[in-house]
Amino acid sequence: MYTDLATIPARRVGLVLGASEDSPYTRERLVAGAALYHAGKVQHLLVSGDNHRADYDEPTAMKEGLMVLRVPAAAITCDYAGFRTLDSVVRAQAIFGVNDPIIVSQADHVARALLIARGHDMAAIGYAAAYPATHGQTRYYLREALARVAALLDLYLWHRQPKFLGSAEPIIIAEPDASALPLNP
Repeated sequence: MYTDLATIPARRVGLVLGASEDSPYTRERLVAGAALYHAGKVQHLLVSGDNHRADYDEPTAMKEGLMVLRVPAAAITCDYAGFRTLDSVVRAQAIFGVNDPIIVSQADHVARALLIARGHDMAAIGYAAAYPATHGQTRYYLREALARVAALLDLYLWHRQPKFLGSAEPIIIAEPDASALPLNP
């Protein structure tokens, strides 16, 4: 897991994990994802979150937030079935063809996501987003502790898979057109 933008190796895709649409945690994750994109550390961002009701759409809200941060829409793909961290991580590989993403979230959440990625033979690395000013709530720490136990049970006892899989939709990143690049004399 990396905390310094300057030292993280570049990867093709960043996986930004969702939280509720108006969460300060989500805002910090979007800022971190946009920073990776603008620093050339990723070429594309996969935003994954919950969209289980017609009036609730984390991925679209995340995409719009990234666009406000000057990430072009063409560099963002939405995963609408990222109901849990396990779903988001496994679907990145199984549906979107991303085996080695930079996973973006707060440090403790990244650690759990990396555990899930390793359990599915992914070569993921993580980038820790800042914690919001409201961080430090006992409820958050309790939720994360329980989620880590659930992740271990999902991986090693229940062998749980995402709620929805489906057809592959690989993320295709266009290579720069070599004929448009300036030639060195």
